[in-house]
Amino acid sequence: MSTQPPPAHDPRTVRKVMTASAIGHFVEWYDFAVYAYAAPVIAALFFPDANTFVALLSTFAVYAVGFVMRPVGAFLLGSLGDRIGRKRVLAGVILVMGCATTGIGLLPTYAQIGVLAPVLLVLLRLAQGFSAAGETIGSNSFVAEHAPQKRRGFAVGMVYTWSNLPPVLAALLVYFLTGAMSSAAYESWGWRVPFLLGAPLAVVGLYIRTRVDESPAFAAVRKAKRVSAAPIRTVWREHRKEMAVCFAIAAVASLGYYSLTGYFFTYLTVTIGMTESAALLSNSIALTVTFVTVPLAAALSDGIGRKRGLQLAAALNALVAVPAYLLAGQADLPSAIVSQGLLALSLGMFFGPAGAAFVELFPAHTRYSGASVSYNLAFTLFGGTAPLLSIYLIEQTGSTIAPAWYVVAVSVASLLVIARMTETGGRSMLPEDVPIPSPSAAQRPSAVQGEKEAR
Repeated sequence: MSTQPPPAHDPRTVRKVMTASAIGHFVEWYDFAVYAYAAPVIAALFFPDANTFVALLSTFAVYAVGFVMRPVGAFLLGSLGDRIGRKRVLAGVILVMGCATTGIGLLPTYAQIGVLAPVLLVLLRLAQGFSAAGETIGSNSFVAEHAPQKRRGFAVGMVYTWSNLPPVLAALLVYFLTGAMSSAAYESWGWRVPFLLGAPLAVVGLYIRTRVDESPAFAAVRKAKRVSAAPIRTVWREHRKEMAVCFAIAAVASLGYYSLTGYFFTYLTVTIGMTESAALLSNSIALTVTFVTVPLAAALSDGIGRKRGLQLAAALNALVAVPAYLLAGQADLPSAIVSQGLLALSLGMFFGPAGAAFVELFPAHTRYSGASVSYNLAFTLFGGTAPLLSIYLIEQTGSTIAPAWYVVAVSVASLLVIARMTETGGRSMLPEDVPIPSPSAAQRPSAVQGEKEAR
């Protein structure tokens, strides 16, 4: 263990970093969420010659395409984050995401430009996927490297949970638009409004992210000349076990998140036959449950450890999946709220310790690369395919609860991997042989006081 004293943590700096990361996180995932809620109208406007099932399948195939770029983005953005810094990469990803989402809102439809419409849609989804690859791990690393050790899980959880609010805003916005205008008006131009809002949100997020300091951990590694020239190669050679654990954790997180945010609205409206308003309302309530649960579970993991928290949540996820889908099949609002609430609760319990665990698994000089590659590979394989595979499983088996058994299988498999995980909660964010830098000019005021408060 290192004998170095912990670095000073100015509470004002930590709060500033958390705010900047949370708002940027919100913008990134708002942009990514609106596509899922616009899926039915996109299917009609961009794939008009197909029957309902094929059009939906095509729409969610385009949804999955966005995840194809996530491993590519993880390799490039993760490597850049370990070489040039977290702050600059995080500023870049929010700019790319904002431009891509605004572009979708401005796209001509199939009726206007023919087959070029879905082609352009695919290209913009690829840009969204590339951008998203650098967001979560970058934000989590940035906050974890600023936060005091004993409250690191809570600090990361407070930021990580903001990925649950964008789908709520997107759902409520679609709910308002579909209720305030005719179906014809919504299909003509109303569906574009949520996408176009991505532009001002991205500008705000970009501005805030340029106003914070680089993380102390990366600054220390750079000062000590320990920046890796090839962080991907280094992390693969030295930390393959950690990458496997990170992948397993991300598999459960991605499947749960994108089943709830990317698929359940369509499941309730198309498969179960509920009204759009009821589906949107119940989904929003469920995601609010997750939003509240994540920081509570994160704070709990600061006490009981990341490993134990993840094990309890993965087991809960496996237990509630089938009952939740059975309840949703009742096709009424109370059942939809309770069923999604169960899924949201177990997801929030898992997200809590996961946010910090992702980045604690790796040392500072390869943290962004190792966690990004593992995380995004899992999100591509399990998150990006969640809606598509769920539709396919129901079509092939004839059972509306087939997706639930898939959730159970992934949760149990990941639970077995997590059992071999080494506890990460007490780890330093710096390698032992890298000296802790003195506070930067922005952190200098109240640094001694800040250390006392942080403890």
